[in-house]
Amino acid sequence: MCFGKCARYIGYSLVLLAVLCIVANILLYFPNGETKYAYEDHLSRFVWYFTGIVGGGILILLPAFVFIGLEEDDYCGCCSCENYGKRCTMLSSVLAAFIGIAGSGYCIIVAALGLAEGPKCSDSHGVWNYTFADTEGGYLMQPDTWSKCHEPENIVEWNVTLFSILLALGGIEFILCLIQVINGVLGGICGYCCSRQQQYDC
Repeated sequence: MCFGKCARYIGYSLVLLAVLCIVANILLYFPNGETKYAYEDHLSRFVWYFTGIVGGGILILLPAFVFIGLEEDDYCGCCSCENYGKRCTMLSSVLAAFIGIAGSGYCIIVAALGLAEGPKCSDSHGVWNYTFADTEGGYLMQPDTWSKCHEPENIVEWNVTLFSILLALGGIEFILCLIQVINGVLGGICGYCCSRQQQYDC
């Protein structure tokens, strides 16, 4: 597959994943579609780290657009002297990929911490706290204990689902950016390969 075409496919995939991360992060602010918990500061502290908006979103969109904007590979060949500019462009895309790796890594770490600590919720006495903070994530395997959170309703399921989605999406973004690092290095060293021209071995 042409290095440039591969980069563009990765770019389009990252755009979709970034949008999904942003949506998942926004939903975390509105448990059960209600806004009062955000206003009353009754959300998990990790919700305010903007893991999906900044980490899995903006910092992924930046390299994604770089990958999509790479030059067309219609006039490429391997190791020809005429393609130093294209090779330089591919190598520069590696730097953009590292931004994506940093963003997705941030998304993964914060989402994992959010899952481990659990949601901020009201217990049977109306006291707001992190009910599952001392379980170090053990509550995830004990759904029968989730009823300890009385308000917001179904907040444990809400947080677990959305943070899990962010964790998974961040992981996929990380892998795609890592693939682009390899793709960019190979593209820079070997040049573009092109189905419309004779291919040469590097």
